[in-house]
Amino acid sequence: MASEILNKLCNKAKLERDRGFEELKSHLNNQPDEQTLDAIENDLLYCINSSDEWETRHGGMRGAICVLQQTKSKRNLEEHARGFSMALVDKALNLLDDGEFRVRIVAGELLGLLCSILGEAVYEDGRDKILSGIQTNLERHGLSEDTVVNHEDNDPPESILGMSPNTQSSWIERRSSNSSQIFHDTAGWKSLETYMKCLQSVILGYGPGFNQFVDQELLDLIFETLSHTNRFVRETGYYVCGALVTCGAKNKNENDSQAKLAETNAIFRHGQMFSVYLAKGLADNWSQVRMAGSVATRQFLSNLPSQEAKEKFFPSLLPPMCLNRYYMAEGVRIYSQETWRQITQGDGKALVEKYIDKVVEFYLSSTESDNHAVREAACACIAELGSKIDHSVVSPYVQRLLETLLDCFKDDSWPVRDAACIACGQFVLCFPDQSRPVLSSLYPLFFANLQDNISSVRQGAATAICNVVKAYDGSENEIVLSKIKEGFDNIKTQPATTEKYSSAMDTGPATFGVVKHLRDNDPDLHTDKQMYSCGSLAPKMGRGGGCMDHQFKKPSEPWEMADGCVLLLSELSQIQSLHTSLGKLMTSMAKVCEMKGYAQYPHLLETVCKQLPNIAKGLGKRPFKMHLELFLDHIFYALESEVALTSSAASECLVELSLFLGPGIMRGRIQQYNPTYLHQFETIEGIPPA
Repeated sequence: MASEILNKLCNKAKLERDRGFEELKSHLNNQPDEQTLDAIENDLLYCINSSDEWETRHGGMRGAICVLQQTKSKRNLEEHARGFSMALVDKALNLLDDGEFRVRIVAGELLGLLCSILGEAVYEDGRDKILSGIQTNLERHGLSEDTVVNHEDNDPPESILGMSPNTQSSWIERRSSNSSQIFHDTAGWKSLETYMKCLQSVILGYGPGFNQFVDQELLDLIFETLSHTNRFVRETGYYVCGALVTCGAKNKNENDSQAKLAETNAIFRHGQMFSVYLAKGLADNWSQVRMAGSVATRQFLSNLPSQEAKEKFFPSLLPPMCLNRYYMAEGVRIYSQETWRQITQGDGKALVEKYIDKVVEFYLSSTESDNHAVREAACACIAELGSKIDHSVVSPYVQRLLETLLDCFKDDSWPVRDAACIACGQFVLCFPDQSRPVLSSLYPLFFANLQDNISSVRQGAATAICNVVKAYDGSENEIVLSKIKEGFDNIKTQPATTEKYSSAMDTGPATFGVVKHLRDNDPDLHTDKQMYSCGSLAPKMGRGGGCMDHQFKKPSEPWEMADGCVLLLSELSQIQSLHTSLGKLMTSMAKVCEMKGYAQYPHLLETVCKQLPNIAKGLGKRPFKMHLELFLDHIFYALESEVALTSSAASECLVELSLFLGPGIMRGRIQQYNPTYLHQFETIEGIPPA
């Protein structure tokens, strides 16, 4: 081999090593003679035997992978060629214990490639080393006895199989909670992960042929990693599991009976336990593990031969698959949506209705999760049940679902409160008679969200209250309209000098001890606590306590209630029977815009400018033109605002109103009201010149 290529393969810089790999590939594509190939192979074996720098061993194995990939279809595995491959088996197995993890990773990849070339002999030679490597690394880190999963039978105990998916998850939950084990939740575990990646490569190398090696010993070991305290190990374990379930593809015959499948397909034979652990992965608190579990689940179901075989495992897998379509982490959400389309083949609604009991139980238990993203997704899924599933199917569960949503309405996490609010509004609209008994409990929560500090929560509350009005066909109008009037009138009580966080701060003298305890660098705040990262989305936020009663939320201010009422009026403007009543409230809404002496005024004005076009379209051209002049001063005031979002909203408002009413009518109304505004109006992009 050219010395410069070899030097690049073994260079200390990754960029150079990658460049050397590509150059070797190009060199091999030129079809060197047998003597040149022998020389290349000898050079690579020499590098792999090196005891000096890890980069040399790493480069030698990557070079060997390149040679095998480029020549395995061009050379028969006889004599020296086969001898090179056999020599690599021993060397790769020895390097699985190398001190450098990058060498161990490449050694596993090389073994996987050798499996595809040499067949079952590779796994037979390395089986004990690979499995004992995983087992040894699991045991030597001091896992407690209850971490080990022992299965005397192929299937889990009947008592476990009869449990709900979340209860099954609790049964196989092995995560430590004491301070001595917290570190292990996130830290690396030496060679454990690389041994598992090696096993994954070997399985993929064999493909369906690995089915013959699937036995209870192997499954017990893999299932043990799926319950490991370390989330990186669990993540890798699920990817190994995903590779393993593809072994059933060899026996993918739709005409086979389930009895024959259990005899010939090891994955189907152990499928019940697979489904329990896959359900656990789909509900893991770490998004990365949840993603790996989603990948394994799709591969498991996709490699089953028939819909009948798949449906055997739907009671465990369907509910978490369904929930993950709304999960906060985008990768999990998008992947789960595609999995749902592939597995259900357009029958998702019918399958949810078929397994509605399991689905409802899982959603209800998910609202009690420590992970606020799971609680939020559960509320969104419950709303979906009300809007998409046949009402006769959901009806028996409405009371329990509403009670759960009321509980979620009091969550510390505002996205959960928002999702619960929208879900409640949807249920009231779909099941008005069954929802009426809880209206007295819902109204205070709806109105609390309508004046929430978060603008999207106010928007969700407006949508939900509008659904209540639609559901009861006028009987609730007075309550809602009077609340809007009250919200607009109370803007007069807005303090003129409010600061953003003034109500949440203690202005009195502070003692050193109190201040120290509140600081982020106080050790007491971080000692003996559960560790979190972006994978778990946020520290645990408790459930309950009321929307306004937890420590993360400052009291609402009058302008926020007025802002929510503007959003609500905009939603209600789409209901024709309310147009007369809403017309009377437009004057009150205009007076809200006259109060300017507080810091958040531009935010309220932005909302008004955004909603005016929606209100105009809801009320209609003629009724809205009666109120247009009430808002012209405020729109043009917003146009000159130093707050970019407010100014932009005013500009878009003028454009949309002009398109709706007609440019000539809009220009004429502005000129009649205040000619000085006309120049500003005509300079806005999109408005035709006079």
